Amino acid sequence: MNRLRFVFAALIVCLLGCNENSKSKVTKTQVNANLKVKAPATSDSTKDKQKIQKLIRNLLVWAENHKEVPDLLPFVVNRRDSTVTGFDLSKLNGINDSLKTTGFFSKEFINNYNQIIHILYRKMNDKEIKPFSTGEIPPFGFDTDADPWCDCQDVPYDTPNAYSLVDVHIIELNSQSGKMYWTWGSLPKDVSPDWRTVAYKFNMIKEDGKWKISYLQGFDIKRAQ
Repeated sequence: MNRLRFVFAALIVCLLGCNENSKSKVTKTQVNANLKVKAPATSDSTKDKQKIQKLIRNLLVWAENHKEVPDLLPFVVNRRDSTVTGFDLSKLNGINDSLKTTGFFSKEFINNYNQIIHILYRKMNDKEIKPFSTGEIPPFGFDTDADPWCDCQDVPYDTPNAYSLVDVHIIELNSQSGKMYWTWGSLPKDVSPDWRTVAYKFNMIKEDGKWKISYLQGFDIKRAQ
């Protein structure tokens, strides 16, 4: 009987010890994760973030003004029935110049944009994309029902300008490049919860000593493939 009690007691001690070890490992992992997220920003990264946030806000305000933004889809339109039959690649140089003039975009971004148009051009020539009416949503994923500059169809509020108040968040950032995302800033208390979950990813790169956009999720080349 005494032997049985000893075995039973040893089993309880073992179980308690194993459980305690498991808890400590989980807690340690959580602490490490929290430290990574809450690591204090350096003065340089803070300054860079401020510059990038200003650039992104200016970009979105610029994109909102459609008079200044080049036509992203240089369609060839059949005037008889108003159907899109292809892409006019000769217009790309003009679009490229318009994008360069803004000072927002890197060579990488502009090259990526050109690849998107060339892919769509090839697909229409190969009949993978059939002609469609100019009044219809294009049958591909780029610049269709959502604005590619913000991946949105609306904004959370009109006054003040929501684009001028987006908040930029760092995923990775060093002195030459960064991966980041922005969210809607200064959201009212009564705003729909959906607006609080919006996150738009983008990448930055230093070019000629200035921060420029190298990637925007709305211009992901996968949307054309």
